[in-house]
Amino acid sequence: MVDDHAAFATSACALLASEGFDVVGVASTGEDALVQCAALRPDLLLLDIRLPGMSGVDVAHAVSDGTHTAMVILISSDADAATDPDVCAAPVRGFLPKRDFTCAAIDSLLR
Repeated sequence: MVDDHAAFATSACALLASEGFDVVGVASTGEDALVQCAALRPDLLLLDIRLPGMSGVDVAHAVSDGTHTAMVILISSDADAATDPDVCAAPVRGFLPKRDFTCAAIDSLLR
């Protein structure tokens, strides 16, 4: 889970854990996400688009370089971000507005 809003990250991780997801790491910056991805090798990266420093879209591109194996789902509190050309072109499984953040929604993007 990568999100710079601690309250959202905490509640999202609790939801994920309650539904059987194994949350292996939490980061609040793109740079930290890349370090943790390399160390923890997660299957899935839930990635906020707007992060301090390196954006979530930039992280998604870095993760897709072949050294990381994580699938990426971009998340944002801005539902309109789904139409942003950079978001549309990102190498990800999909986009999920935070207001629609559920394990069922995540599962549907992973299929």
